[in-house]
Amino acid sequence: MYKKLFSAKKIGSMEVPNRIVMTAMGNHIANEDGTVSEADIAFYGARAKGGVGLVITECACVDFATGKGNLRQMSVDDDKYIPGLKQLADEVHKYGSCIAVQIYHPGRQGIAEMNGVESMKSASQTECQCVHQPTHEMTTDEIKEMAGFFISGAKRLKEAGVDAVELHGAHGYLIGQFLSPYTNLRTDEYGGNFENRMRFLDEIIDGIRKECGEDYPIIVRYSVDEHMDYAGHPECGLHLQDGVEIAKHLEAKGVDALDVSAGIYETMNVAWEPVGFDQGWKMEGPQAVKKAVQIPVIGASVIREPQYAEQVLEEEKCDFIGSARTFFADPDWAVKAREGREKEIRKCISCLYCMETLMAADLSPVPMGCAINFQGCRESQYNDDTLKKDGNGRTVAVIGAGPAGMEAARVLAMRGFNPVVFEKQEQAGGQIVLASKPPKKEKTGWLVEYQKHQLEKLGVEVRLNTAPTMEELKALEPYAVFVSQGSKPIMPRSIKGIDGEQVYTPVEILNGSVTLKDKNVCVVGSGMTGIETAELLCEQGNKVSVFEMADDIGPGIFFQNLIDVLGRVNSYGTMLYPKHRLVELDGTKAVFETTDTKEQESYEFDAVVVSLGTASNTELKEEIEKEFEKVEFLGDALKAGRIENAIRTGYLAAAELD
Repeated sequence: MYKKLFSAKKIGSMEVPNRIVMTAMGNHIANEDGTVSEADIAFYGARAKGGVGLVITECACVDFATGKGNLRQMSVDDDKYIPGLKQLADEVHKYGSCIAVQIYHPGRQGIAEMNGVESMKSASQTECQCVHQPTHEMTTDEIKEMAGFFISGAKRLKEAGVDAVELHGAHGYLIGQFLSPYTNLRTDEYGGNFENRMRFLDEIIDGIRKECGEDYPIIVRYSVDEHMDYAGHPECGLHLQDGVEIAKHLEAKGVDALDVSAGIYETMNVAWEPVGFDQGWKMEGPQAVKKAVQIPVIGASVIREPQYAEQVLEEEKCDFIGSARTFFADPDWAVKAREGREKEIRKCISCLYCMETLMAADLSPVPMGCAINFQGCRESQYNDDTLKKDGNGRTVAVIGAGPAGMEAARVLAMRGFNPVVFEKQEQAGGQIVLASKPPKKEKTGWLVEYQKHQLEKLGVEVRLNTAPTMEELKALEPYAVFVSQGSKPIMPRSIKGIDGEQVYTPVEILNGSVTLKDKNVCVVGSGMTGIETAELLCEQGNKVSVFEMADDIGPGIFFQNLIDVLGRVNSYGTMLYPKHRLVELDGTKAVFETTDTKEQESYEFDAVVVSLGTASNTELKEEIEKEFEKVEFLGDALKAGRIENAIRTGYLAAAELD
């Protein structure tokens, strides 16, 4: 099974045992001094143990003092980092996998204050339109010094026993800033024509060859297309034909492999894609490069399923399948694929919780993590091998088969408890079933399928169409009761007319109990549920207007996801009204008050969908707490929230039950 995917292939002198590559991804778990942490070793070790052929670490700093992307990031700019890097390499090698460390400098995409500088180094004084940091054009001396930092960093990696070095020239970081005509406006020997724009990277490669030898593998990751059309500047930056020329040049330069990606910060959604991007959408980049060169090509393109990965290899679109989030969501993806256990794979749903928490990690108490894999970045604390196995067959009643309840039941069963799950609906999945209904959200349903299969595999009893009575719960004589009965839409009774005949909730639209077509529809509330419901209504042929009380549409939505969904919503000509508070509904008339001017405005609609958030279901709450000694509330039943909240509370309640 998957003959191509699990065949060995060399990258220079390094033989990779299969075609699966975990590409670089920040995780914010290094020690604050840039040394490799125990958490790093556990994190990357888990992916190697899970069968990844080549593990590529997060980008490590070649200039830790002035070139950090965040405050907890690995570094290679001093010999003191070698012992930790060696420990990391040894851990990955223990499982037969190879390891490369990606090295970089953020350039204009770094934060000046964090790096203790007045301005960030770059090819030219071109401020990034995403982070908006002061930037200065590097002098020739600064360029030579920086190239030396990359070279000495690679030398330390070789000394530490790391199998290869990857030079990060993708996603608009410093090397990429020299490669691209969008960010490189120089007129000296490091700018202008193609040869000059390649010079900085060429000098780094030459130096590594001199210091590390001809046989030390060098991989270059770069953006084959910066997709500046996404930023409204289609004429700017690197295009696919430019990326192919870069590939030919690097092959001639002696690089051992190319790791092909796309985008820069201004076009971030093509680099770290939200859910709206289909599996394989940008494989034309790696495919075009592979046709142009003989050296191995690593291709990344939202690849989630082993069947598709095998197809890509068979069609010779690339030589190695690259992904980061795939293996963040499930470190055992490769082992499960090799053993034909595809239904057991916890497939990444592209929700971008990882990117959201990574970007906020320096300023937030919330650690970087994966919404559907609580263990991600916490492997040194929480892992299946160290999970207590002391359930001894004791019964735990779990009320609700949403994501929190199913996660709790899974972990309880792994511990040896006997979870009995009650679900009042005819199917498991709870809010996730609804969340998978809007356009482009089918990936979200993968989580439900994974959880259902896990419970089947573990022999967990799930009683569908059953809302348990107190007598039924008592009959189980449960050791504990877990309550995960979800949430319901908020419908403020203070708003006159909210019980009107043509007023609906997002639940009714998403579950199909109400179908609107060719109607003039008002959606009140532009949180993620509201805006996605609006998109579904648009797709169903309705004219839609979205009203939001906040100053901007999409309050609280991570900006990458908002850009993604708004792009589609706007394509339907949807009218958006921020700063509008719903005052009254009167038949087909909706009355709003503008929050800035306090003026009232009336609009006529055929239907109104009210999406003003959710509140926890509280049925049986007091009675359950009164009747049972050990009671845990999970997910929305504890506090209405997101998928991460459900998975986290479910996992911890089950893992820590004593």
